[in-house]
Amino acid sequence: QVQLVESGGGSVQAGGSLRLSCAASGYMYRNVCLGWFRQAPGKEREGVALIYSEGGSTYYADSVKGRFTISRDNAKSTLYLQMNSLKPEDTAVYYCAADVGRGQCYWSARLYAAWGQGTQVTVSS
Repeated sequence: QVQLVESGGGSVQAGGSLRLSCAASGYMYRNVCLGWFRQAPGKEREGVALIYSEGGSTYYADSVKGRFTISRDNAKSTLYLQMNSLKPEDTAVYYCAADVGRGQCYWSARLYAAWGQGTQVTVSS
């Protein structure tokens, strides 16, 4: 069973940077899509960035392309999200998630069975 624990959230001014980490335990090495999602107050949870275990293909939401980078360190079983040029609209609770065994990455949050507890990111203008 996959377990995920996020860290690294906080408060920054617009234009600043943060790096989120997600420590993973359990089966995380093959046929796994790892992702970062976020949920702002009153809004649905949305996908931000995804990375697939085979080949390391990455996918980004249009709203974060060129500003956010998803990466993983298999030796440390850790997923990262480097967030640069942050904007107030990036303010949300950020979650890491894992979808095991589907063969590719999908954006729908409903497909992800494993979730972390979330970490708050607040960007002030």
